[in-house]
Amino acid sequence: MPEPLAERLRPKTLDEYIGQQHLVGPNAILRKMIESERISSFILWGPPGVGKTTLAKIIANRLQRPFFTLSAVTSGVKDVRDVIERAEKSKFFDSPNPILFIDEIHRFSKSQQDSLLGAVEKGIFTLIGATTENPSFEIITPLLSRCQVYVLKSLSDEDMLTLFDRATKTDVYLKQKEFKLEETEALIRFAGGDARKMLNIIELIYNAETENVVTVNNQIVTERLQQNPMAYDKNGELHYDIISAFIKSIRGSDPDGAIYWLARMVAGGEDPKFIARRLVISASEDIGLANPNALLLANACFDTLQKIGWPEGRIILAETTIYLAASPKSNSAYMAIGNALDLVQKTGNLPVPLHLRNAPTKLMGQLGYGKDYKYAHDYKDHFVEQDFLPKELKGKAIWEPQENPAEKKLKEHLHNLWKTRF
Repeated sequence: MPEPLAERLRPKTLDEYIGQQHLVGPNAILRKMIESERISSFILWGPPGVGKTTLAKIIANRLQRPFFTLSAVTSGVKDVRDVIERAEKSKFFDSPNPILFIDEIHRFSKSQQDSLLGAVEKGIFTLIGATTENPSFEIITPLLSRCQVYVLKSLSDEDMLTLFDRATKTDVYLKQKEFKLEETEALIRFAGGDARKMLNIIELIYNAETENVVTVNNQIVTERLQQNPMAYDKNGELHYDIISAFIKSIRGSDPDGAIYWLARMVAGGEDPKFIARRLVISASEDIGLANPNALLLANACFDTLQKIGWPEGRIILAETTIYLAASPKSNSAYMAIGNALDLVQKTGNLPVPLHLRNAPTKLMGQLGYGKDYKYAHDYKDHFVEQDFLPKELKGKAIWEPQENPAEKKLKEHLHNLWKTRF
């Protein structure tokens, strides 16, 4: 029984590698790093089937280093420790670091990622991680800070046709028959920028053909796959495109557009919890203080969806989607936390003013901790003017209320209290 076509055709050199020219093309950053034989730990972020695992293997082969692999789906902390021990034993004197490749690294728990951190810091191995999820959200900060992140893109239509041509002309089995490519639309659409999926489709059509000429057109591809043309790969490029269109329709206050893209996801078999999570995020990021009830409804939607299940859950998603799209919009909270983080980045760890500190011990009280703090509830309207920012930032405006009725009311209330602010 031969290996699957995707394995038989897996590139072994950078010159055979298709796509990602921004990383491995002439003078591109990863190619330069590989050719110099000096690589540091990095994470490859991109959709499935774009060559993350292949690229890691090419690097290991090119540099002739010991190559260890772990899958975050099946490996535990013990497996991580075992591979660290093996990597230590494989390293002699000044030999280059072994390479540890971790597929789906975003699935590693915090404790598993913590167990990697020390080995990366000590240079026991060079880490190459692969993920389909945003590393900023899924990888612990200490580990992420020690890794460069490279973004891989879905293969272009041109890349996919290059792959088709290479497979049908160079594979030991496929080249025994003549391939007649009449139409490409269905082939490219069903593959969705995923090289592995493209090769699986080609192999499926090849295996089903008894004649020496293999015809490929839209009808044949659709019939062979027996798929709903509206369906999409929940891990493929269309997944990201449709959720983007969905969120932008909500942000753009278009209930019709939002409900259409919701229907596309429902029809395509998207995970309802994924949609609900994005609604919760949108309620805070795009609607925010203009209508705080949006977050309450989105959170209730998420909870109710888990209680009710499918298919009735689609109605709950629809109600929430329309409400969010029709709500007034504000991103002032989103902008405020961004401004605050930028301020922290620029000013560093400024000391907490003494009057805002607690004094749980006698020594702290003697040092002035908590001295001159004014308890707001002891004053009229439960307010008394005092400074709550470090003295270096006194008077700095961070939250900027926006022009909507809800925030105008908040601004008016704050102005009545502070007089010279807001």
